[in-house]
Amino acid sequence: MAMLNVTIDGVKVSVPAGTTVLEAARQANVHIPTLCYLKDINEIGACRMCVVDVGARALAAACVMPVSEGMVVKTNTPAVRNARKAVLELILSNHERKCLSCVRSHNCELQKLAKDLGVEETRFEGANINYPMDQLSPSLVRDPNKCILCRRCLAVCRNVQKIGAIGAVDRGFKTQIAPSFNKSIVDTNCVYCGQCINACPVGALIEKDDTQKVWDAISDPEKIVVVQPAPAVRVALGEEFGMPIGTRVTGKMTQALKRLGFDKIFDTDFAADLTIMEEANELLERIKNNGPLPMFTSCSPGWIKYCEHNFPELLPNLSSCKSPMQMEGAIIKTYWAEKAGVDPSKIVTVAVMPCTSKKFETSRPEMELGGLRTVDISITTRELARMIKSAGIQFAQLPDEEVFDELVAESTGAAPIFGATGGVMEAALRTAADVLEGRSVENVEYKALRGIEGIKEAEVTLGGVNLKVAIANSTGAAKELITRIKNGDASYAFVEVMACPGGCVNGGGQPIVSASKRMDVDPRVARAAGLYAEDEAKTIRKSHENPDIKKIYDEYLGNPGSEKAHHLLHTHYTNRAK
Repeated sequence: MAMLNVTIDGVKVSVPAGTTVLEAARQANVHIPTLCYLKDINEIGACRMCVVDVGARALAAACVMPVSEGMVVKTNTPAVRNARKAVLELILSNHERKCLSCVRSHNCELQKLAKDLGVEETRFEGANINYPMDQLSPSLVRDPNKCILCRRCLAVCRNVQKIGAIGAVDRGFKTQIAPSFNKSIVDTNCVYCGQCINACPVGALIEKDDTQKVWDAISDPEKIVVVQPAPAVRVALGEEFGMPIGTRVTGKMTQALKRLGFDKIFDTDFAADLTIMEEANELLERIKNNGPLPMFTSCSPGWIKYCEHNFPELLPNLSSCKSPMQMEGAIIKTYWAEKAGVDPSKIVTVAVMPCTSKKFETSRPEMELGGLRTVDISITTRELARMIKSAGIQFAQLPDEEVFDELVAESTGAAPIFGATGGVMEAALRTAADVLEGRSVENVEYKALRGIEGIKEAEVTLGGVNLKVAIANSTGAAKELITRIKNGDASYAFVEVMACPGGCVNGGGQPIVSASKRMDVDPRVARAAGLYAEDEAKTIRKSHENPDIKKIYDEYLGNPGSEKAHHLLHTHYTNRAK
């Protein structure tokens, strides 16, 4: 590849042809501010915050300007500084500046730019349109008054997720990023994946905050409040307290949950192992009895809703297994309630999830047993962090000792990798391999299934049975894979789909990573590495070898796929294309 020589603020660097000025500047250790830019997602040069002097008549947007041989770039001239300040003042002129009460305060890219550039007032104060907030969704809140029209949310929804639930509506000063015809997001095909929240640089898109419901439950002496954190939470929560991306904080997390006042702390990882037992059995039964193939995983509520909207003909191909969150909730309100001698109606189950779509899943009418919701409240990683901060808990100083309660908390190494794309498939194959081979297969790692590529394929031979499998992460990748299958270009026995790029580690409820930091660190990779490390640290790494899993089947469920297991752990789906 041809290399080009460029000078940036007096620093000479050599970069490959096609490199933008923004990318070249990072190699020269020169920081150029951005706002609309989001690596690999939104590179449109629209906001003009990244303008630089390249010797031309007009200033150029660094994020889209390719370098050329001998180019001399100046990023800090009076003209450049004045242009950036003017752009920022214009953006602020009709922005709802309620920073103190905004959930993104201190983690807002607009706020940081204003501080960095010394913008305290704006010369262009003008009229504001007071738009109503959209709060009808169980998962997301949309506040058009804080939107800066950067289009990052639009780009991730349209170009990555291939959904297009939102877009630019109206023209000129009245332009909004909203669903068509200004409908509520609840009236669209939105799957509540929350990738728009992760992309938003400000507080225009946030999760619906349910922390007060949790506080109220904890304060009610009549309630027994049980919490279950998901695998991906433990490799992201630390980021909210200044720790590096991907740091495992399982022990500190449980210590914080105990101090917040939860009565019991169980682990969704237990239900991940339970899911494998049911899902692997279901797959083997379908293969044996010529059931609908490929079988698609059903752990991701965003993917389930996407399938219901867009491919209802594939609903019979979805595994009937509930998600681990719902399985854990069902077991807490039945098996654990019986063992503990507790009235299930007094139990409040709280799930801590990396996912905003889990809030929607919690509200699904089929997710109840005996008139009780299996999971009462689902909060995100960010919401848990806010609760910890509100309680004055010094998270970084907490002990690392795990304090999960017994009975439905023991898990294997197969469980935490659920949070990374390919992890559910790998965990299922570990169990399927032993069943089909009739022995304990020594190799438990299927590294061909790992990585953040949108679509991955593999073929494994187990007990003389050839299994072709595929993995898609993001609904956009799922759409592409399903199109291949329907066109006859690909055939599989088992397909894992996660709605979010990278899987749950990059869920819509995870800590926000700024566009600037994403240029240096990929949170999908860093967080997944933490989960694989947790897997490797486990003594037992196969779901069917979990002693607590064996116990619950022996004492309560019978066999995987039994009538009781189906009643508690399986579900059905809804055609939403009508």
